[in-house]
Amino acid sequence: MAEHAPSAADPAPAASGAATDDEASTVSATSAVMPRTTADAAPGGAADPARPRRSAATRAAILAAARDRFAADGYERATIRSIARDADIDPSMVMRYYGNKAGLFAAASEIEVHAPDLSHVPRDEAGARLVRHFLERWERDETLTGMMRVGVTNEAGAQRMRGVFAEQIKPVLAAVCPVPEEAPTRAALIASQILGMALCRYVLHIPPAVDLGHDEVVAWLAPTIQRYLTAEHP
Repeated sequence: MAEHAPSAADPAPAASGAATDDEASTVSATSAVMPRTTADAAPGGAADPARPRRSAATRAAILAAARDRFAADGYERATIRSIARDADIDPSMVMRYYGNKAGLFAAASEIEVHAPDLSHVPRDEAGARLVRHFLERWERDETLTGMMRVGVTNEAGAQRMRGVFAEQIKPVLAAVCPVPEEAPTRAALIASQILGMALCRYVLHIPPAVDLGHDEVVAWLAPTIQRYLTAEHP
């Protein structure tokens, strides 16, 4: 059975699920003897004005490495050590920032899709607007593609992707859905189309899907998305 990672809002698990290969104890011991690391400490212990920038760069490197490693190995096989090695950083820094593997996964899988507000869009253009928005998001944000790869290889990643899209599409539906109680179902149906195209186009690279221009993708998908958004009946 696949191991499920908690969401970012969940508290960090106890040490028993923190990491693999005795990483928790090894990293804790390492952290105890390390002063702070060169990324965060200034000579002589003085406050380093460059620290916020270095900290941000360190976090970015860890998250980028984590997304790649989770995508390649899945949640269960990815380790703090391997992610730290890919980021060229000490494993203690990963633990310091994210606590354990579950916390790191939650942070690495944080996705904001920036779904558009359709309340001021002509009703019959809502489907096209939503499809075009997601095409542009997929093509300028590697995080979405990376998490899609995790979702393909691992149930925890798949669950995360489903949840993100379902939750973030709900506000979009609230503005146009004629049957409010059907919003969760309609959000899931919309996600099935958006994620399905993203999988074929950006992860599996199926030639016909890759070769379609934006206008062609919109022309094919928009009528279906429009129906999920605004039709009163299936």
